[in-house]
Amino acid sequence: MIKMTQNINFPEKSDFPSLLELKNVTIVRGGRKILDSVSLSVGHGEHVAIIGPNGSGKSSLIKTFTEEYYPLASAEGLVLNIMGKRTWNVFELRKLLGIVSGDLQQTYCRQVSVLDVVLSGFFSSIGIYYNHKVTHEMEARAREVLKFLEISYLADRLMSELSSGEARKVLIGRALVHDPEALILDEPANSLDIKALHSFRETIRKIADSRKSIILVTHNLEDIIPEINRVILIKDGKVFMDGKKQEVLTNANLSELFSLPVEVLEKKGYYQTMI
Repeated sequence: MIKMTQNINFPEKSDFPSLLELKNVTIVRGGRKILDSVSLSVGHGEHVAIIGPNGSGKSSLIKTFTEEYYPLASAEGLVLNIMGKRTWNVFELRKLLGIVSGDLQQTYCRQVSVLDVVLSGFFSSIGIYYNHKVTHEMEARAREVLKFLEISYLADRLMSELSSGEARKVLIGRALVHDPEALILDEPANSLDIKALHSFRETIRKIADSRKSIILVTHNLEDIIPEINRVILIKDGKVFMDGKKQEVLTNANLSELFSLPVEVLEKKGYYQTMI
């Protein structure tokens, strides 16, 4: 068992050059290209923000990583590598990539205990069912994760009783319980008030201090934590820009990305936009 009372420690993955790698990936849904010849890679332990307007293809990238969407064959040489492999069992893949999204929170707004929600991460399910065998080791691990996230006191509460901020932390616990290689956050701060947003960002910063990769997908610059040092801009299903945070998050780049005049403000590693 990995103790999570301090930082989480993960093994080195030097055998694989990248955690995730896409080359010339095109996705078509409903007769429309939602990703168009996208090439990018994310290294082990790298913290990356993927930013774009609604409908730009951000969430489609996640669904490509998790093999919910399948790329078209490409004459230019399609590559979709995850941990050095091109073919994965979907259930094994989900254990490598812990995902937290607002949509998942809506699914979990029901009479399920917090502990069961975290345990369900072992089974990639929504709750615990009769055919799930929960071992003592699993429960111990789930409680370690709750302790790491400083929400042990919520273990017996129902998800339907929690605030949005509390529920979001529980879903992070569900994503972390099987020690995935990367935590993928899809529009993670939607519906959070100022206090909940601060608490959420501090939690992500704590996770980022480990070797686990953080992949943040958002349209809101306020979600970006100081530990993220690389930003990928997505527009119309294509990589618009990819580089160091300070070089990418400029007035000119964000104005072109969102097609309106934008002023970018930075303070102590946090960003926001003014229109």
